[in-house]
Amino acid sequence: MDALTTYHFAMIAVFLGGYGAIIFEHRLHINKGGAALLLAGTLWLLYFAGIADDPHAAAHQISEHLSEVSQIVFFLLGAMTLVEVIDSHGAFRLVTDQIRTRSKWRVMWILAVLAFFMSAMLDNLTTTIVMVSLLRRILPNRDNRLLLGSMVVIAANAGGAWTPMGDVTTTMLWIGGQVTTTGVMTALFVPSLVAMIVAVVLLGVREKGGHFGGEAQVEQPPVHVGARRVLSLGLGAFVAVPVLKTVVHLPPFVGILLGLGVMWLVTDRLHRADEGRAHVKVAHAFTKIDVSGVLFFLGILLGIGALESAGLLTLLAQGLDATTDSPAVLAGIIGVLSAIIDNVPLVAATMGMYPVEVYPVDGRFWDLIALCAGTGGSILIIGSAAGVALMGMEKVDFMWYLRRISWIALVSYLAGMATYIGLAALG
Repeated sequence: MDALTTYHFAMIAVFLGGYGAIIFEHRLHINKGGAALLLAGTLWLLYFAGIADDPHAAAHQISEHLSEVSQIVFFLLGAMTLVEVIDSHGAFRLVTDQIRTRSKWRVMWILAVLAFFMSAMLDNLTTTIVMVSLLRRILPNRDNRLLLGSMVVIAANAGGAWTPMGDVTTTMLWIGGQVTTTGVMTALFVPSLVAMIVAVVLLGVREKGGHFGGEAQVEQPPVHVGARRVLSLGLGAFVAVPVLKTVVHLPPFVGILLGLGVMWLVTDRLHRADEGRAHVKVAHAFTKIDVSGVLFFLGILLGIGALESAGLLTLLAQGLDATTDSPAVLAGIIGVLSAIIDNVPLVAATMGMYPVEVYPVDGRFWDLIALCAGTGGSILIIGSAAGVALMGMEKVDFMWYLRRISWIALVSYLAGMATYIGLAALG
């Protein structure tokens, strides 16, 4: 890109305005899904009207972005539907009944550790969807649920950063050859664990009161026929996604849709003789999904795609490169920016700018990029797929998260970075 044009500045202004509308959705009394779709549509309109040289090439670009985004959206739809079917059967009660403690401290640690390791095996988005659904059964009180849901986001993002299948940016670096499986897991496990531990400690110290009072007696949903089978099928579908991706390179959205198809057939056959159980079938689960939250996700990612096609994100990455020659500082800034702008195009631009001849495979630079891009999105609720999922499922206000959680996520992020740098210096 030779120079910024009026249309480029217009796109920047639209993005900032749309982002502001999403941040202050409750004060403006608008739905963030509508704001995100308007943002995406306007950005692509400006791109086609004044920046794209060839309309056919521009159409191909938006098709590529739509292909990438739709895969995430279909995955989200499939995962949320599976969770709803499991929940409608009362199958989560089989899990939640085992968590008998009401101690805030113990519940925090149980959920954080579960989210951390589940995310490493599955991914941070799937983990958040499952864990937030569990939270709805453990903690009917919304204030408590939002706090622990936010902690789950931080833990899931930290857990996803240290494995190739846990976070999309680590996956990109793994596929691109910048990191290896053993190398990234060995280097980032301890820093990611420290980031999770720091977040739990800070949240636990801040919250007063030793127990979640009055919630143990809340009426639980009935356990329907086939609940154990449905729970096993659902968890099996989630586990199969990364396995199929690793073994046969099947895209995750196909894997989750495959699992949903199996669940659909099994539950239809299971309840075929009783019309009174229609509410536990897959068809009814679709009516309970928050479509506006999914469209919000679609709009945000398509809008970021427009900025990437216009060359603005590459320009941003080049500007960062010109600002500092410190790999640690550069990775740290990219991590913070990941809380505002999708980390995928930022990491993609970084991969294109720095060949492995400059920064070798499994070197400190790529490890820091994986760690920072994976955990930095927790600083703002809109900064990661896990955060967006929580925002959609629990209607979390942007400003509430900013006031209550962002500083905890930032300290945890810096603690993870400091741990990696310290260990690297000792090594």
